[in-house]
Amino acid sequence: MADSTTSNLLLTKPEVGASTDSWGTKINTDLDSIDAIFAAAGTGTSVGLNIGSGKKLKIVGDIIDTNGNELLKVTATASAVNELTLANAATGGVPTLTASGGDTNIGIELISKGTGEITANVNGKDVFNASSNFGFKNRIINGAMVIDQRNAGASVTPTASAYTLDRWEAGLSVTSKFSVQRSTTAPAGFINSLLATSTSAYTVGAGEIFVLTQFIEGYNVADMGFGTANASTFTISFWVRSSLTGTFGGSLQNSGRTRSYPFTYTISSANTWEQKSITVTGDTTGTWLTDNGRGLNVIFSLGAGSTFSGTANAWATANYYSATGATSVVGTNGATFYITGVQLEKGSTATSFDYRPYGTELQLCQRYYVEFPSSSQMAAYTSSATEIVGTVNLPVQLRATPSVTSAGGNKYGWYDTNYNTSTSNTVSMATTGSLATYAISQAGFGSLTTLRSRVLQSDSAYKFSAEL
Repeated sequence: MADSTTSNLLLTKPEVGASTDSWGTKINTDLDSIDAIFAAAGTGTSVGLNIGSGKKLKIVGDIIDTNGNELLKVTATASAVNELTLANAATGGVPTLTASGGDTNIGIELISKGTGEITANVNGKDVFNASSNFGFKNRIINGAMVIDQRNAGASVTPTASAYTLDRWEAGLSVTSKFSVQRSTTAPAGFINSLLATSTSAYTVGAGEIFVLTQFIEGYNVADMGFGTANASTFTISFWVRSSLTGTFGGSLQNSGRTRSYPFTYTISSANTWEQKSITVTGDTTGTWLTDNGRGLNVIFSLGAGSTFSGTANAWATANYYSATGATSVVGTNGATFYITGVQLEKGSTATSFDYRPYGTELQLCQRYYVEFPSSSQMAAYTSSATEIVGTVNLPVQLRATPSVTSAGGNKYGWYDTNYNTSTSNTVSMATTGSLATYAISQAGFGSLTTLRSRVLQSDSAYKFSAEL
């Protein structure tokens, strides 16, 4: 009977009945062939595999780790022509995962299971989250605190429900307990922050609040599915700094303030920037607006009484502005609280801050508030002997019909061949039009010729507010 060979490795199977020396020689050759398959670098517990040039390794089943747990599953596709090529790199190089195969254009698809995330991490920070990185990732507007149309960086002591930096409203029960200013003190990667400074040592009453709030428009969180069984998990992250240390609080609410999620975060070192993140399971109950009303209230507390404080990290059918036991900033005279880099995104991971172009961020703010500067001119006509009507074209469509006010005194001018003014204190203003174009009617003039073209100019700014 002649020698034969094995099917895969073509090892010699000695003839049955051959001499011992012949068997030994052939078996030694076979062992050398088997050993050559395992690379020379593989010694001891480290074994390399060298299948030879032009040959392929066939895996049937799963690859397991040292504990016997599944590490990698390989699924076969009939008549497959495309595959992945994995390449390592020398010093300074970058390992690559490349689509390759017979087709001209080949993509790579990553599929998560259930609501799991697909993320990328650079320098210890997640910079990509597939569920939130496309489109409007950060639902907070002016989270980097760069836009301040009303005050241009000046410190203000807000009244109740007054807006400070764009999109950030001051909620307070008692006036003159804190001031707000756009600050240039900021962590690396930012140029501005919102600074709140306590102006007294005030003991907050049970039914009192002092908060900073951004109301997110319902359209901008409609995809979150709040109030349904499919409510999305989301994460809020921010940079914070304070002269105080301890546990601070805030809350998330629906428009009616009938559903609240108090949260806490800890500031460990005084006057030091620290980044925080809080992941929240979306609320599956309650009424949540998905139109141009308030879709989600994001609140940072500077002090809240027991009536408006609740258990942290749980949704409640209550009107809570903070978590029980949180630090009161307004309780310490001169205490400072800085915040910037505020981001609210879909998913369970806080990713890098979504830096939008300044012009884009300004236009997002102008949907809610915009000023027509003093000394601005507009095309107009005389509608009567005492009234001139001018047209204002706004830079963006407003969220809703705005309230329109004049920032200064009632002094308005118009041009024909000369500049003429009216200083009457009875000058009134009415607005009509779409959400992007407004007719401004200025009465109080005298002896005008009707239906004549004019240029109308105000010596003070018009302020259009469509805040939530």
